[in-house]
Order: sequence, then C-alpha cells, then structure tokens
Amino acid sequence: MSQKKFNVAIAGATGAVGELMIQVLEERNFPVGEMRYLASSRSAGKVLKWKGEDLVIQEMTKGSFEGIDIALFSAGGGRSKEFAPAAVAAGAVVVDNSSAFRMEEDIPLVVPEVNPEDIGQYKKRGIIANPNCTTIIMIVALKPLYDHAGIKRVVVSSYQSSSGAGAQAMAELVKQTKDWSAGKPLEVSAFQHQLLFNVIPHVDSFADNGFTKEEMKMHNETRKMLHDDQIQVSATCVRVPVLTAHSESVTIETERELTVEKARELLNGAPGVEVLDDPASNTYPMPLFVSGQDTCYVGRIRKDFSTDNALSFWVVGDQLRKGAATNAVQIAEILAQDYL
Repeated sequence: MSQKKFNVAIAGATGAVGELMIQVLEERNFPVGEMRYLASSRSAGKVLKWKGEDLVIQEMTKGSFEGIDIALFSAGGGRSKEFAPAAVAAGAVVVDNSSAFRMEEDIPLVVPEVNPEDIGQYKKRGIIANPNCTTIIMIVALKPLYDHAGIKRVVVSSYQSSSGAGAQAMAELVKQTKDWSAGKPLEVSAFQHQLLFNVIPHVDSFADNGFTKEEMKMHNETRKMLHDDQIQVSATCVRVPVLTAHSESVTIETERELTVEKARELLNGAPGVEVLDDPASNTYPMPLFVSGQDTCYVGRIRKDFSTDNALSFWVVGDQLRKGAATNAVQIAEILAQDYL
C-alpha cells in the first residue's frame, strides 16, 4: 500500500454498506488523510466514528467533493447519477456500488480478483462500477475455472439473504421470528410475501423476458468482466430466510475437460476463494459461518453427469462485505497503489 495519504468521502455513509465501507477501510488500514461522511439532509449533523473519533455527517451536495481523491458511493442509483459526475468534476475518482453505471461501455466494472487490469479505464469518465453482489460471489469462483478450461454456459440458482434487500428487510425477518414465537400476526412490507418459513423466487423486478433484473445482471455483468460475449448465464434468484451471506448453486459447462481434482486445485490457489469440501464429514460452506468474512467459500464440487464437460459446485459469500463494501475498498486500494 502506498505511503501517500488520500482524502476519502463515503457517499451514503449511514446505510448498511456505507457503514461497512468505513469499517473495512479501518480494518485494512487504508491510508486516509481526510475522511468525509456524506448522506441525505435528514442524516446531516449526526455523528459516526472514524478511528475512534466522532465525525459529523454532512449533507451531500454537488459541492461536497472538493479536495476528495476517492469517493466511495453507496447511496443508490439515482443519487449516484446525480452526484457522481460532480465528484469527478471536483477531481475525485468514484467507486460506485449502485447499478447506475455498471453496463455503460466506457465505465469499468471490476472485481479485483477477476479483472483488476480494467481499473485503468476509469480515466475515461472518472468512475469505476462495483458489480452486483450475487455476480461477485459467483465470478470469484468462476474466474480460475474459466481461465483454465473456458466456460460456455452457467446455470445458477441463488439463495439470497434478507440483508441483501437492506437493513429494514433484515429487521423484518427478525421481527417476524419474534412475532411468530409470541403468537402475533406477521407483518409483511419489505418483501412481496412473508419470508419466515418461506422462500421467494423473486429478487428485483421482472423484465419482459420473464427473468428478474437481478438474474439479468448475473448474465450481463459476467460477460462484461470476463470480456466474453459468448458465455451464457441462466440465473434464478431466490430470497431465503437467512440474515447475512448469499449462497449459490452453480453448474458450468466448460469448453475443455475439467476434472473435479483440477477444479479443486485451481480454486484452492485462487485469490479470494477457499475450498471447504468434505461431504463425508458434513463440511461445506454455509451462510451461518461465512457471514462477516471477505472470502468466498466453495464446496460440493462434483462432476455433472447430465452433459459433457460439466461441473457443479456450491459457493457462499457475505454479500455486504465481498459483495459490496470490501470489493469497493479493494478497488480503492489498487487505485491508491497503482494509479493515484
């Protein structure tokens, strides 16, 4: 890490991901000169900690970014579109966690373990996009397999935790659990249906083709980051009654043969991945144990006998950390080390 210090702004500092960005910057000892917390007018004047000291949250305006080197945005797509260009105009590089810029051709979409070389493209518009959390968790595991054997097709089903829909959604699941235990009626507002004792095959809104936007993100973003318009990704995204960490069942069809043993070796040596795969001892990744970590864990690696050159596996990652906050901070670290 460079010894130079950088002025950092967190846009959306009071949200779940914004607060986690602050935590991850502290944990990884990012070289911060000035830290600036920005949020909506209703949060302005409140206080958050930075390295044990109180720091007053400022209202985010187009003039909020003077003197900032790196602006980490987690304020929603509309706010990103409104304020990110102002941050760039003030001289900051924006790392944006929303979907606002992900598929724009001249804005890099980056997972540092997958395509760090794309970061340099930020010079075109001053913005780097953070991918969708579900895509990040999958593509970290796909990348070493793709590089070795090529991948023609991916079929993935996600098991997405309540916190992926925000703090209120997470609180609703906890409240439903307490209310059910107390014999009270269950309230539903954060999701389309009751999540407790249920799974909901509906994450994000539906597109005309019958897939949801979340499912299409996995297809489009995977192609963009792997620079491969031939790879096909068919996703079904499902909300499950889990608090934190997304799980995904993935089947890949490779261009060349890939044995289970070779896949395990490749995944074991890949950055950001750990293999946890011993079914005989009931050892496999589960959200209960992955929550709070930055590593994506892979298990249940097996040959898919239904077609040639196919492999199935299970991957679990904390979507708030690696799927959002940590990925953004990792991008900022490469910016600081290699570009700024």
